[in-house]
Amino acid sequence: MGARYIIGADENGLGPRLGPMTVTAVLARVADGAERVVTTKPRGGLKRRLGDSKDLVAHGNCALGEAWTRALVERGAGHGDRPGAAPDDPRSLLEAVTLDPATVLSEPCPKHVRGQCWGVEDEDFCSDEEMGDLLTLVRKDLKRLEARGVEIVGVRTVVACTKRLNEAVDRGESRFVVDLHAMERLILHFHELAGEEISAECGKVGGFGQYGKVFGPLSGRLHMVLEEGRARSAYRFPGLGEIAFVRDGDASNILVGMASLVGKYVRELLMGRIVRHYRRLDGDLPVVSGYHDPITSRFIVGTEALRKKRRVPATCFERARLHPPKG
Repeated sequence: MGARYIIGADENGLGPRLGPMTVTAVLARVADGAERVVTTKPRGGLKRRLGDSKDLVAHGNCALGEAWTRALVERGAGHGDRPGAAPDDPRSLLEAVTLDPATVLSEPCPKHVRGQCWGVEDEDFCSDEEMGDLLTLVRKDLKRLEARGVEIVGVRTVVACTKRLNEAVDRGESRFVVDLHAMERLILHFHELAGEEISAECGKVGGFGQYGKVFGPLSGRLHMVLEEGRARSAYRFPGLGEIAFVRDGDASNILVGMASLVGKYVRELLMGRIVRHYRRLDGDLPVVSGYHDPITSRFIVGTEALRKKRRVPATCFERARLHPPKG
C-alpha cells in the first residue's frame, strides 16, 4: 500500500498585546484511502480532544495542548527524538518542537532582558490532577489514527516573539504576513523531511484571498493558482506539492486542529514565563493572558516602573500595530 505526506498548519496568538505568536505544523504519512480520516471532523471521544484550540483549551487550562505535544514528541515527531523518549521538563519539550533552536530564538534579546521570555524558573508540566487521564487518552488516539492509516511523523512550531513582530512592523509587514511566511517555512522544512511532494492545508491567513503577491520563502517559485476566494485559496507548486489556505481549517482537518492545540500550548508556556518573571518582582501583579482585556491592561501599567528600572525596551514587551494589507 502506498502513502502520501499531508501537512496541517495553524497559528495561535495573532491578536494579543503581549507574548509571542506561534505558527505550528503537523506532518502525517497517510496511507492510500485514508485521506478521508484527515479531512473528516473528529467524532466520539476524539471530538472532545481534537479541533479548534479556542473551543478546547483556555488561558490557564492548557492541559489538553500539553498532552498532545508530549504524546507527539514521545512518538518521535519532534526533533530527532526516538519513539518513547519523553521530555523531562517543558524546556526540553519546547526545544523538541520549535523549528529554530533556543540560541536563534533568544538571539534578538538584549542580554539583560532574556530572563523575561526565556527564564524557566518555577516552570513545570501540568500536575497529575490537572492532566487527569488526558495524556493516556491522547496516546491511545494517536495509536488509533495510525491503525486507520494516519501516522504523525513531525510537529514543528515557529515562535515569533514580540521583538520580531515589532521588527516586522518597522519593515511594513503585518502579523498576517509574518504568519504566512512562518507557514511557508514549515512547509518547506517538512517537504525536505518527507523527500517527496506534499499536500498542505493551512488555516486561512487574515483576509487574504490572493497569496501569490505576499509569499515570502515561496516567492519566485513557479506555481499555478487552483482557486482563490474568501473560504479557500489553493496553489500547485511543481516539485513541492499543493498548498491550500482554508477558513476554519482547524474544525474540519484533524492535522490543522492538532497543530492548533500544540501551538496554543507553546504560546501559553512562553506567556507564562513573562508573567512569572514580573510576578517574582511584584507578587501583586495579576496572572494574565496577554490578550486585549482589562487584566492585561492592568499588568502592562503595573510593570511599567519595573521595566523602566531594568531598561526593558518597549519593543521587547508590547506589540506595535500595523493593519494587514488587502489581498
